[in-house]
Amino acid sequence: MSFAYLDCLSGISGDMMLGALIDLGVPVDLLNENVQSVIPSVKISSSDVFRKEFRAIQADVHAPHEHAHRTLADILAMIAGSKLSDKNKEHAGGIFKVLAQAEGKVHGAEPETIRFHEVGAADSIADIVGTVVGLDYLNITDIAASPVPTGGGTVRVAHGICPVPAPATAELLKGIPIAASDVPFELTTPTGAAILKYCVKRYSLLPAMTIQSTGVGAGSRDLEQQANILRILVGELPVGNGQRMGHFADHQYDYMMDTEPVQHPIRNEVVWIVETNIDDMTGELAGHCVDRLWTLAPLDVWITPVQMKKQRPGITISVMCRQDQISPVEMMLFAETSTIGIRRYPAERSVLHREPDRIKTVWGEVDAKRSYLPDGTERVTPEFESVKRLAAAKGIPVAKIMDHLY
Repeated sequence: MSFAYLDCLSGISGDMMLGALIDLGVPVDLLNENVQSVIPSVKISSSDVFRKEFRAIQADVHAPHEHAHRTLADILAMIAGSKLSDKNKEHAGGIFKVLAQAEGKVHGAEPETIRFHEVGAADSIADIVGTVVGLDYLNITDIAASPVPTGGGTVRVAHGICPVPAPATAELLKGIPIAASDVPFELTTPTGAAILKYCVKRYSLLPAMTIQSTGVGAGSRDLEQQANILRILVGELPVGNGQRMGHFADHQYDYMMDTEPVQHPIRNEVVWIVETNIDDMTGELAGHCVDRLWTLAPLDVWITPVQMKKQRPGITISVMCRQDQISPVEMMLFAETSTIGIRRYPAERSVLHREPDRIKTVWGEVDAKRSYLPDGTERVTPEFESVKRLAAAKGIPVAKIMDHLY
């Protein structure tokens, strides 16, 4: 059993994944043997290329031009009739079910009725089947990944020109941390996003690990800004460091169909802390700054009292935010405080799955948040601002409603 970390510097696509797996030692003949049992008309080849002077493997899928728009049932039947192992049939089918659910959500249709266009093409089938076969060959069962950039600009799909990320890609990337990128091209494809959604449980900076091998897959385009590559680092995590994930075959996913009720594992993600120390500003101005920071919709804002140089009392204003919010947060701190310096650093956090909810009371409904522990335990927490609004509307004390809720 091996741990793999997907370093998605330039996003992820099916062919980048295949190239990295081939670079790790997966035989091309093995990939062709399995893929051709699903769709005989394709052939995978590989070649050494350079992306910004970095060597990488480019995987090419040679397939006849098709006009076939396959349904999920069509693809699952092709997989079921292949020579893939039962485990690989399950995984390949699972990735396509994830795709069907996302496409169904985008087009307002049941997943079973979706007719795949780009992702139903022969090359996408080869990418997905080749990926699960390659992971199985390398015995990779624990997988983590970096935050993933989507790129920018537009992309042409079967339904016309769409902004990046394409609608299905954006749907698949729900809950997955996105890295900022100024590359004006599509970096993460629907196939790549589906592989992440199905196979990856944890997103973080590179964890402590012993690297045993690396594989580098090349994207088809040579980018001006950076190397268009996907790195896979394979090795072992330290024993007992609390980072080990379960076998991805055992995961239960929000997108999976025909399964038992979904469990909600703790989600890990990377956030940024932006903060500054101040010792020459009034409390009124500090409070005003906090109010202004909240208008940027960060994840959290707080003030901590600190002892500064020359024994002066001061405060630290801290903001937890997404990577794309760093610049506006810093500009706000420079504008609304007396600071002349700001620090920032990434941090990992663990998050329970949560959903908006409503709680009925004898006076009316209040907004709430329902969260789920990994063992299925649920807890509902009222939104205090909603309680205040209801109390004001009914002319009763806030405490009276809160007592009723608890």
